[in-house]
Amino acid sequence: MSVHSMPVGSDAEVAGRVDALIAGMTTAEKAGQLTQYFYFDLPPAGEAADQASGGAEAPGPGFDGHGITVDEALGRGQVGSLLFVTDPAQINRLQRRAIEGSRHGIPVLFGFDVIHGLRTIFPVPIAMAASWDPGAIEQGQAVAAREARAVGIHWAFAPMVDIARDPRWGRIVEGAGEDPYLAAAVAAAQVRGFQGAGPGAPGRVISGPKHFAGYGAALGGRDYDEVNLSDSELWNVYLPPFKAAVDAGAENIMTAYMDLNGVPATGNHWLLTEVLRDTWGFGGFLVSDAQAVHNLRTHGFAADLADAGARALRAGVDMEMAVGNPAYAHLPEAIEAGLADEETLDACVRRVLTAKVRIGLLDQPYVDEDQARAVLADPAHRAAARQAAQRSAVLLRNEGGLLPLASPSSIAVIGPLADSRRDTLGPWVFDFDLDETVTVLDGIRNRAGHGAEVGYAPGIRPAQRVFPSMFDMFANNAPADPEGFDDDAELARAVALARASDVAVVVLGEWQNMIGEAASRSSLELPGGQLALLQAVVATGTPVVLLVMNGRPLDLRWAAANVPAILDIWYPGTQGGAAMADLIFGDAAPGGKLPFTWPRTVGQVPLVYSHTISHEPVNQGRRYWDEESTPLFPFGYGLSYGRFEYRDLTLDRDRIQAGQTVTASVTVTNAGDRAGDEVAQVYIHQRHGTASRPVRELKGFERVALAAGETRTLSFALGPAELRYWNAAARDWVIDATTIDVFAGGDSAAGLTASFTVTG
Repeated sequence: MSVHSMPVGSDAEVAGRVDALIAGMTTAEKAGQLTQYFYFDLPPAGEAADQASGGAEAPGPGFDGHGITVDEALGRGQVGSLLFVTDPAQINRLQRRAIEGSRHGIPVLFGFDVIHGLRTIFPVPIAMAASWDPGAIEQGQAVAAREARAVGIHWAFAPMVDIARDPRWGRIVEGAGEDPYLAAAVAAAQVRGFQGAGPGAPGRVISGPKHFAGYGAALGGRDYDEVNLSDSELWNVYLPPFKAAVDAGAENIMTAYMDLNGVPATGNHWLLTEVLRDTWGFGGFLVSDAQAVHNLRTHGFAADLADAGARALRAGVDMEMAVGNPAYAHLPEAIEAGLADEETLDACVRRVLTAKVRIGLLDQPYVDEDQARAVLADPAHRAAARQAAQRSAVLLRNEGGLLPLASPSSIAVIGPLADSRRDTLGPWVFDFDLDETVTVLDGIRNRAGHGAEVGYAPGIRPAQRVFPSMFDMFANNAPADPEGFDDDAELARAVALARASDVAVVVLGEWQNMIGEAASRSSLELPGGQLALLQAVVATGTPVVLLVMNGRPLDLRWAAANVPAILDIWYPGTQGGAAMADLIFGDAAPGGKLPFTWPRTVGQVPLVYSHTISHEPVNQGRRYWDEESTPLFPFGYGLSYGRFEYRDLTLDRDRIQAGQTVTASVTVTNAGDRAGDEVAQVYIHQRHGTASRPVRELKGFERVALAAGETRTLSFALGPAELRYWNAAARDWVIDATTIDVFAGGDSAAGLTASFTVTG
């Protein structure tokens, strides 16, 4: 029976099948299975490529730096995986090339950055985290997986589970924010969404959590810079989301680019083998981030490419993601020189081939192109994206109950982002359909119908980056500077429109190419002339609703003091404009909560709620003499159209022994006159022990929908998983004998409290 007709069987059968393949492979063929190439379907040169690469030629399909194309490498059996191909016909062509070019007929894995959707784009990951709804998060990634698998993608380079506590770091948009408890819940939900019962199940893909580990703590928030983390931070803050992803069954982990405490993460045996494999029991395969193995030489860690490949292999990296000239192509010479051994190479190849067998690739390597078209067109996917955008939005301010709008006869929609389809989708998407994207302006016009006159004015031209985004090589990624745009005249037109309207909806934020990879910032100010536009509109006296399109906190001090209604809509995706209209007009109620602390100004960062008290508490709120030391909005904050009251926080016992569990219960009432969603949150503080502990730590949450006047009692278990922490002195997990304060409420400033004692 051929390898392509054998069904995926038991673990023993899979292992036997893999071992039989390895036994017949040469060292060069094994190295090829560990090599992943980009396959960009881009012209080798041109204006977009020049702009994105500073004049250097962008890589064409399979460019490897030595004049060998990926097609040629496939024909020699020297490729284990390809990424960045989404056309089913192209995938089938490349797959045939791989199978025919390999002596053993081994197909390649196709991977892609399916971060928040493939064709149907969901809100960006930080937005989905703001939903505080693991079920909605899982559903979103299940839709993404179904579309990806339909076109022939087997593997998503997601979720990104890096904790981000410095919002200057552009990749904050890809994660779940600052808190390890929330981030762990979000990570597990995404893995479940991608993989389901297993990546071999219909419509599921391999999930690849990234970037292991600590990448989000880059020095100064500068992408790719070094990371220095204490044991306490690493184990208590940065590793828990990865552990949750592993426990949820993630089949792949991606390594990080940077130095972690002086050792490059991609060459760090302690991190990749001792922690990930030996301590956590991870049995899947590891892939490097792009060029991370190659760049072990750049770090000054490896002497040359053969040494780099050997070091990564010994550390536990199973596959190298290579833009060109892969270090793993030098593994045969590294083994011959004694820098690595065949046994280690075989172990890596075994893990990669096991993944291929488990996903069913050896049995069904090709794509049904007709089915792919049907799946991508499924209207249920758009409905799910619309609901996700509704649940992700965070209402930051609603003075006087301006929202929902009470049937205005005229609405001014203002700001260039209000009618930008590309920016509505957000960063880290590549296979979208702009024609089906609903902007905020589209959504408001469609919802208002003939009942209100909707006018639009951009007011200002799009802002531009100081230097281009690395993704501007892709069409439509950078905002176009409109020809013949008269700045003074357009601002005056926007102001006149606002003055003549019953309400002005102003959409401001960052253009999507201003955030993401290689998009760190030194400022959190609104780019371009947006603040001046907002101030001019507010000065008309027309009530203003501000919609913030963003992936990180921005400087909203003036807006928070002067604009009655502020709704954080993030980058809401394909159906974003429709969802925002639902919220603005009251067809749905906002219920999202902030997954990060919102600073007043960049000078406060990093600013996190879960800090320790190192001096007298009276000074905690006045550390700066020139600015309040408190956040503009606390972690976990968000309003709704309901008004929620908390009471009767009770504990089922007031004393436990270490290892036992306390159940905390709290009653939540919607005291408002409209239905709404609330995210009830439970925090703890350890008063004393063998280490100083944060003033508050999130240890439970639940999102509930309550009708006007409805009351519900919610319960949260506080057991060993919630009470233990990594103690840097003991170098182990501990549960102290202590007193634990419990807080419950709608954000991290919750005032309702109770306490219990831990003994033993």
